[in-house]
Amino acid sequence: MYPTIESTVNEILTEPWNITDGRVVPETENIVMKNGGKKVDATYIYADLAESSGLAQNLTKEAAAKIIRAYINTSARILRQYGGEIRSFDGDRVMAIFMGEEKNWKAVRAALAINWAVLEVIRPAIRTAWTDGADFSEINHGIGIDTGEALIVRGGVRDNNDLISVGAAPNVAAKLSDIRDSFPIHITDRVRVDLNEELLTYNEGRNQIWQKLSGQTVVGGKYHTVYGSSVQWGL
Repeated sequence: MYPTIESTVNEILTEPWNITDGRVVPETENIVMKNGGKKVDATYIYADLAESSGLAQNLTKEAAAKIIRAYINTSARILRQYGGEIRSFDGDRVMAIFMGEEKNWKAVRAALAINWAVLEVIRPAIRTAWTDGADFSEINHGIGIDTGEALIVRGGVRDNNDLISVGAAPNVAAKLSDIRDSFPIHITDRVRVDLNEELLTYNEGRNQIWQKLSGQTVVGGKYHTVYGSSVQWGL
């Protein structure tokens, strides 16, 4: 006999939390369903293929699906290569969590590599795979990165649940991946301040990797200082 919706909501809202500090990115089974949680200090990155709905409407569903799969597969492999733990797929978007002393460096390095893959691997492959591939090969994408404390809990019902990250960092990173301006990669000043010279400049220090966005970006009613970049850096 399943509990009623009323009793379940009441239990969720009144049951005390069982929260512990997480030192690694938790798996689903590491967190109990009954108001269990892990508090983490982590860096979140969202990689999002832009305008995928346009692809789906203008191409055959099979062609659109191949392009989306190519982007998601490539992004996930690069994120894992640099130590990210994949915790969410949402259509044309993938989310990874980085923890540890070099979490910001690793997340940013992965972002630059994903941008390289889009420009130097996926776009040329599209032009080669279809005779009219040049007409739709210029795919764009957005990557958002932020860092901070988050609470990871389980949401859903028994046998149908997944991890949910609650906090400013995952929310801001997700919103930054939706920005569609001249930069495919956006990070907060909280991430940038932790980067070394290797990820701040290129051409022997003559060029800046990051450009500060004019004004401040509002996410959830709060202002954030955001930097953008179009730089690519292969594996």
